[in-house]
Amino acid sequence: MSARAVVFAYHNVGLRCLRVLLARGIDVALVVTHQDNPNENIWFGSVAQVAAEHGIPVITPEDPRDAALFRQIEAIAPDFIFSFYYRHMLPPALLALAQRGAFNMHGSLLPHYRGRVPINWAVLHGETETGATLHEMTAKPDAGAIVAQTAVPILPDDTAAEVFDKVTVAAEQTLWRVLPDLVAGSAPRLENDLAAGSYFGGRKPEDGRIDWSLPAQQVYNLIRAVAPPYPGAFCEVANHRFIIARARIAPDMPALQGLPLGLQVVDNALFGVCGDHRAVAIHELLHNGVPITPAEVSRLIY
Repeated sequence: MSARAVVFAYHNVGLRCLRVLLARGIDVALVVTHQDNPNENIWFGSVAQVAAEHGIPVITPEDPRDAALFRQIEAIAPDFIFSFYYRHMLPPALLALAQRGAFNMHGSLLPHYRGRVPINWAVLHGETETGATLHEMTAKPDAGAIVAQTAVPILPDDTAAEVFDKVTVAAEQTLWRVLPDLVAGSAPRLENDLAAGSYFGGRKPEDGRIDWSLPAQQVYNLIRAVAPPYPGAFCEVANHRFIIARARIAPDMPALQGLPLGLQVVDNALFGVCGDHRAVAIHELLHNGVPITPAEVSRLIY
């Protein structure tokens, strides 16, 4: 394929989509990525490393609106600009430098779950399906015409990290499938009906606080949505913070009836009793970053 591209990319989706472009013969003239944050849990691969292995120049500007970045991309005169899990919106003036279009890979089935951390939100809301969507970039986030998308299932016990792995493969498949048509100028432009979709903002670690008065399914969805390597769903008992790393919806058990809401130790097992009188069975609980046993929990909270 004969086309030159500038790629803004980060995370595993960025890594895999960059590899797709290279495998399809796209001339990637520049990769723009992020410096890893030393305060962040870096559990994903390095776009910068992949680019370096292929001899592609890599830069990490803090602001994509930087005038020097604009001039550098203008000099390249790219056919395409791609954004694959890059964390900043690209300004319209920069997008206009792409002679044949600027496209973003988003981790949902647009128009649903526009905005930040779409996979975590989909799991939190109990969705049974999500996916990856390649779309045109505009001044609004995730608002441009849809070029292609691929769906993946969300199974009842999937964590957000497990769904992210599926969406990464879906992103790779989506780009691989549509790229020849994109280069040929024959890729579709489908309506992205924002009124029929949804938009969500970012999440903070504190958003993982568990409200035990909610039904067990909602509590479990939160646990799945923020389970490690994300910061985790947590509760605080007796001035101790506990993070639930792994759990399942518990079957109905007479021993749980009448117990107070929240973290409980029953028959040397850990449970979280919820507002609908059901519970989540906790299979891994962390305290100060390390797993803790039911006996150790009992000594701390009772």
